[in-house]
Amino acid sequence: MPVSLGLSPTLGYSQYTGVAGVPRISTHVPADFSKLLFSGVWGIGVATQKVNLNQIPFGRDVHSLVLRQDGSVYHNNEEKNRLPANSIPQEGDIVGITYDHVELNMFLNGKNMHCPASGIRGTVFPVVYVDDSAILDCQFSEFYYTPPQGFEKILFEQQIF
Repeated sequence: MPVSLGLSPTLGYSQYTGVAGVPRISTHVPADFSKLLFSGVWGIGVATQKVNLNQIPFGRDVHSLVLRQDGSVYHNNEEKNRLPANSIPQEGDIVGITYDHVELNMFLNGKNMHCPASGIRGTVFPVVYVDDSAILDCQFSEFYYTPPQGFEKILFEQQIF
């Protein structure tokens, strides 16, 4: 079941924790996965408001850029990058993601995986999906690992009149 988080498109970092099959995410705001137990299909990344939330896996169109459970990063139905073979998130790992309005970057247990992906355009929001009995725990503040320099927690959008 896909889930879209209504957060503002700001620079930040997020962390995700997976329980019974799910990871954590972030944008030029950070994200982390913690205690991952994978038993299903999941993805995390960024998407525009035009993404079809009923069509998973995300990354099939120009409206989403996501890391999938197999370590692949997809946008517009193209594999944009892939985590190193020995770095696919496993039970107990913490996965972090950053997005700086250009590149999506992935971190495993605080270490940069050096597999950036880009291509999405416009205003984007954090996005998470799970299916096939996967469970995902997301953390957008109070991270397990310090966010990379220049990144901070996702800020909620506020209007001041």
